[in-house]
Amino acid sequence: MSEPVDTGAPQPDPAAATAVTPEATRRSTRGSTRAGGGAPATAPHNPTPRAGRNLYAAVGVGVFLGAVVLASLFIRKEAFVVVATVAAVVATWELLRAMAEGDIHPPVVPTFVGAAVIPPVAYAFGPEALASAVALTFVAILVWRSIGSTRDAARDIAGGFFTTLYVPSLVSFAILLVSPDDGPSRIVVFILTTICSDIGGYAVGVLFGKHPMAPTVSPKKSWEGFAGSVVSCVLAGSLAVHFLLDGRWWVGALMGCCVVVAATIGDLCESMIKRDLGIKDMSNLIPGHGGLMDRLDSLVIAAPVTWAILTPFVAVH
Repeated sequence: MSEPVDTGAPQPDPAAATAVTPEATRRSTRGSTRAGGGAPATAPHNPTPRAGRNLYAAVGVGVFLGAVVLASLFIRKEAFVVVATVAAVVATWELLRAMAEGDIHPPVVPTFVGAAVIPPVAYAFGPEALASAVALTFVAILVWRSIGSTRDAARDIAGGFFTTLYVPSLVSFAILLVSPDDGPSRIVVFILTTICSDIGGYAVGVLFGKHPMAPTVSPKKSWEGFAGSVVSCVLAGSLAVHFLLDGRWWVGALMGCCVVVAATIGDLCESMIKRDLGIKDMSNLIPGHGGLMDRLDSLVIAAPVTWAILTPFVAVH
């Protein structure tokens, strides 16, 4: 019997040929599951699988936050100003923290000072003072960042400007809404209409949503959900303006149409920012909601729209 010829090539290891690695086992299991073989994997219970968040926690926390806002409104207006200012500061912290993920580092001190000062200034002195406070914050950010390294200075300054405009400046329009004698009722109309945009869009989108509105930005937002937002916003705006502010119903309908567009844009803009920075939520501060800014995204854009419509068209009572 002849001996095997050594060709110099490595010979296969019989043990290795029959060995089954954990990775191979996982692949085989996945393949058999997809093909219908074996027991299907059991998905964990999720109360809102299509919504992407825990509905129970979201509703509970939302009710609590709403109660805090309502209590501050009807106890004393200044209490609402404090709540709104704290919200602006916290949301500013979240946005600065998120920007750091994208290597954007706005000057922290002037940006935080602006977030803490701009809303109270708007309440005490009105729209003109609001514009002046924003301008002074811009100057402070520019000067602060100009001291030291010039590396990425333009990007950091732009981030500070954006944060100031996006958070405390827009929050200040809610402060302007609460300033008149019937200000608490105006805030209720504003929040109720904006929340109805979220609720109507959420409910109709979960049940009937099939056509994505902006799949690359927010895959779960659909045109069907937007239609639900429009209907609920127009109804809520008409009823709220008529019964709470003694205004004309068509003003409320107009406000509802504008608010639903603003709220949707606010939601999509924040989603775009998070995708660009590579994060899912602004923070994990609020159970079921993510960060505070994840709940304010619609409200901050809707606030100036509501103020711009109610101020000229609905008389103060």
